[in-house]
Amino acid sequence: MNKPISPDTDQIDRIFTHRIIILGLLIFAGLAVLILRYSYLQVVAHDKYKTQANNNRTKLISSPPSRGYIYDRNGILLADNQPVFTAMLNPDEAEDPERTLTLLAPIFDLTDEDIVNILARLKQSKKNDPVTIKIDVTDAQLAQFSERQPFFHGVTIESKLTRTYPYDELFAHVIGYVGRINDKESKEIDKERYGGTDLIGKIGIEAFYEDILLGQPGHKAVETDAHGNLLRQLDTKAPIAGNDITLSLDYGLQMVAQQQLAGRRGAIVAIDPQTGDVLAFVSNPSYDPNPFISGISFKDYGELREDLDQPLYNRALQGMYPPGSTIKPFEAMGGLHYGLRTWNTTIFDPGYFSLPGNSHRFRDWKKGGHGTVNMTKSIVMSVDTYYYKLAYEMGIQRLHDWMVRFGFGEKTGIDLPNEKAGIMPSPKWKKDSYGTDWLPGETISVSIGQGYFLATPLQIAKATAITANKGYKITPHLLKNSKGAAPVNIIKKPDGKLDYDGDDEDWTRMQETMENVVKQGTGRRIYTSDYRIAGKTGTAQVKSIAQGKSYNKAALDKRHWDHAWFNGFAPVDNPQIALSVLVENGGGGSVVAAPIGRALFDYWVMQRHIDPILPPTDSELKAIKRQKALDKAHHDALRDQEDAIEKKAMEEKALKEKTTTTPIPS
Repeated sequence: MNKPISPDTDQIDRIFTHRIIILGLLIFAGLAVLILRYSYLQVVAHDKYKTQANNNRTKLISSPPSRGYIYDRNGILLADNQPVFTAMLNPDEAEDPERTLTLLAPIFDLTDEDIVNILARLKQSKKNDPVTIKIDVTDAQLAQFSERQPFFHGVTIESKLTRTYPYDELFAHVIGYVGRINDKESKEIDKERYGGTDLIGKIGIEAFYEDILLGQPGHKAVETDAHGNLLRQLDTKAPIAGNDITLSLDYGLQMVAQQQLAGRRGAIVAIDPQTGDVLAFVSNPSYDPNPFISGISFKDYGELREDLDQPLYNRALQGMYPPGSTIKPFEAMGGLHYGLRTWNTTIFDPGYFSLPGNSHRFRDWKKGGHGTVNMTKSIVMSVDTYYYKLAYEMGIQRLHDWMVRFGFGEKTGIDLPNEKAGIMPSPKWKKDSYGTDWLPGETISVSIGQGYFLATPLQIAKATAITANKGYKITPHLLKNSKGAAPVNIIKKPDGKLDYDGDDEDWTRMQETMENVVKQGTGRRIYTSDYRIAGKTGTAQVKSIAQGKSYNKAALDKRHWDHAWFNGFAPVDNPQIALSVLVENGGGGSVVAAPIGRALFDYWVMQRHIDPILPPTDSELKAIKRQKALDKAHHDALRDQEDAIEKKAMEEKALKEKTTTTPIPS
């Protein structure tokens, strides 16, 4: 029987001792690591983690500045700021922003595009800055949200300032409007500058002077608890408000211009020829810019875009039209400049002109012609044949080089975005545009403001103002004054005189000739003995007329009628206002456009000093707004009813077609 092996006590002790030593070493190493890490955190990285800790309990929130106000030349407020309820989303507190916005969509009428833009703003904005969900929350929307607010973490309703335009469509095409910053804009703007700001100038003055109207943001530092709740305010830096700007526009004259164009498509631009101040700037029909601020509905925007009269189209700035006979005074000055004509040079007008070796007849507006014609008579009676011959002798290149001095074929430089330059054609222009050479007959068309020649109403007003101030070049501008922290250059006088090789007295004589247009020529319907008016009528052909045929207005669709023009200035002895009037498809300039010009002259020269047109009072304005809201609600109800009827008819038609095409089983 084997004896049990007795344990080796010494060996066991050695093993135990080794294990104790190893365990001790591990414990010591662990403690050493902890001590070293603690030392690193407390000494080496102290400042870093102290900053992070402070950031966890403090937030720097941007404070948006108030946008600068816009006034007319008399101090009438044209663009105001008013407090409205605004729904905001705090990115730090919202668990799932996209889901939150989707749930909020039916409450705040958010479209898919709205949600995409808001999410883009969240990505582009600073971490702590709340992002706007909905501007101008209605009472009904506020009530719906309040019932469900506990389910929407990070969503709050705040009172914020937003833009409003008291006079709706009256100044829409010149002031423009602000709108929500979209996805594209959020990637391009200075995020610090636009911190906490929801709106940006989209078009018009609002866009052109965005930089000075915006102001500079401030900030506030606040302390929060672990759940993001506000504990106390630590520091503030006040925002700097945007500049208040005064425009050269006159409320009363603008109102007269709009009333004169009521029910017509057209444009009016009035300028002070001594300074270049734009006194009135109207494109008709117009639109209400206020819905664009918080986001216009798809239906309303669709109506505006699909309207045949194009209310969104700025005719004064972007409309390019054949200028017709309005250019004849400027062209005549070119004849004097090049030495091709004197005031006494005469031509015989049989009622047409033909190029040498060509039987085609370019007709005068008066059948049988005007007989012997000098320069004065050519303008007073608007003799086409005189300018056919003059332009043929001058040639298109010299005609081009002269007319660009009046600003044709280039932008005027007005302080508005998206201006069109028009077209003052030349051989090079045609070669670049069409790849073909210039033809002599095309010069004849250009000579009376037809053919390739296209101008904006603003350009015609500028050229007329240059004539009124005897050749001094002006830059039409709207900014008259600016008050605020941002510096801005303001134009206050003409910029030199255009190059002219004739006598200075020619300018005076041209003014007197244009006065005779009103006294005894094509503009005699608007003559008055109260003050002196100089003008020029124009009728620009829209639909071409075949050789040997005559213009038959009654046989044409109204949208093919000629455009009616008038340009002029008053008083002749001390011009205070120069203007251009365009009535699309108006017919004759002397019958339609000239009386409109006379109404503006009457107000500016005679009425404004003793009986100026003033805006409605606050109570009257509120009543007007209420009535417009009721009219719109009625219009929308009719539109929705028509849409429902149309949808039902389409569904019934589709069902009928499906029934008739489905084969009957045998």
